[in-house]
Amino acid sequence: MKIALIGYGAMGKLIGGLAAERGHEIAAVVDDGDAGLSADQLSAKLKNADVAIDFTIAEAVRRNVEACLLAKVPLVEGTTGWNDERAVIEQFVKEGGGSMVFGANFSIGVNLFYRIADFAAELFAKFPEYEVFIEEQHHSRKKDAPSGTALKIKEIVSQHVDAGDIAATRAGNIPGTHRVGFDGPADQILLEHIARSREGFAAGAILAAEWIIDKHGFYDFAEIIDQILKK
Repeated sequence: MKIALIGYGAMGKLIGGLAAERGHEIAAVVDDGDAGLSADQLSAKLKNADVAIDFTIAEAVRRNVEACLLAKVPLVEGTTGWNDERAVIEQFVKEGGGSMVFGANFSIGVNLFYRIADFAAELFAKFPEYEVFIEEQHHSRKKDAPSGTALKIKEIVSQHVDAGDIAATRAGNIPGTHRVGFDGPADQILLEHIARSREGFAAGAILAAEWIIDKHGFYDFAEIIDQILKK
């Protein structure tokens, strides 16, 4: 599989290394020097790839999606912070006959955490004396707050209980940490996910790339996990 890496920061480099270990080829690298390219110009760099993986910034997502559509290259969109444009981009992809997988978090562990939080919230909905809270912590370099992962957790939990506001912290070098707690008069139950490294995100992104390569449409990474769990 020939992969185009859109964004060559820490995540892009990690994905590139892991992809090579799995026998995939890096067909193109789009880095900071390409920030000024138009979608049409960018598409020319992508045309020899089988799939593209994007970890850049929210402001670049629309251009990157358009470039992949022009190049007819499926896209794994790992950038967060563009949720307010989701409906527009989904329509854009579907009308253009494109292929895209997106996710608030490509970590397999986080996606299983979503399901654990969902099940727990469903249980605690029967016991109103427990109140739910959501917390997330990240390093100070992460721009969006709350994180896309925390917003996804709130969306899931809110199907069963009132989740309230998300407490977000940005400081130092804190690894990505997400908590869902259920606090009652006599006790507290706390669910927590801590990302020890970015390797989990990279592995999930490559899994998504391998999955989307022969498909068309607009998919949430959670749908891929669902398919695996049903096997």
